[in-house]
Amino acid sequence: MWVSARYWYGLPAIAALARGARRLTPAGRVDALERRILLAGAPASMPLERALALKLLLGLTGLALGALRFAAAPSGQNFVVGCLLVVIAYRLPDLVLSIRADKRQKAIRRELPDTLDQITISVEAGLGFEAAVARAARSGRGPLAEELIRVLQDIQAGLGRPVALRSLLDRTDVPELKQFIGALLQAESYGIPVAQILRTQAAELRVKRRQRAEERAMKLPVKLIFPLVFCFLPGIIIVTVAPAAIQLSRTFFAG
Repeated sequence: MWVSARYWYGLPAIAALARGARRLTPAGRVDALERRILLAGAPASMPLERALALKLLLGLTGLALGALRFAAAPSGQNFVVGCLLVVIAYRLPDLVLSIRADKRQKAIRRELPDTLDQITISVEAGLGFEAAVARAARSGRGPLAEELIRVLQDIQAGLGRPVALRSLLDRTDVPELKQFIGALLQAESYGIPVAQILRTQAAELRVKRRQRAEERAMKLPVKLIFPLVFCFLPGIIIVTVAPAAIQLSRTFFAG
């Protein structure tokens, strides 16, 4: 991400737009955008400076389109439409990054129980924690495997295990992962065996996954009510009532 950010910031147009966007955007919004990019996996195609520049460019484009529309037909409606164009265009990168970040965090949450089971089995078989994590990362796919590889790279670069795990927490927003890493760090500080913590956390994650599945199953009948009422029920009524209605109309007109 750092290399890509330097590359994009080095471009004069991108740099100018990014500086303008930083001046117009509150510091809290910039931090929130950076956090959103981090949760989205820090894509190389969307560093912070490019996201800021894109927001300003889209906002100016929306302003130009709104001004042209208002100049062609001045009215209160066109003025409101122009303002909406500016807001929507300016917020579009945030929306795209939010969708990508949410999708990535859901994938991590979905992959966590199986990955933790693999780590637990490997540790109980005699592997060390880092070796078990490496084995799970190599056999897995998706954002969680990428994050585990990043943790191992941080440890190999000289960072301690607690620092590398806390960095993982900064890059993710999954409650179950936070609970697992918190328990792991606490166990390491108190000298509790890692295998015991892994076994307990894996069991809890399996229970939570089953509870989420049951919750989704309980919500399914409620979600099916509207499709049944507005899609299937009219067709059933037409099929059952239409022949009788046609027969009655023929009888009535014949009489």
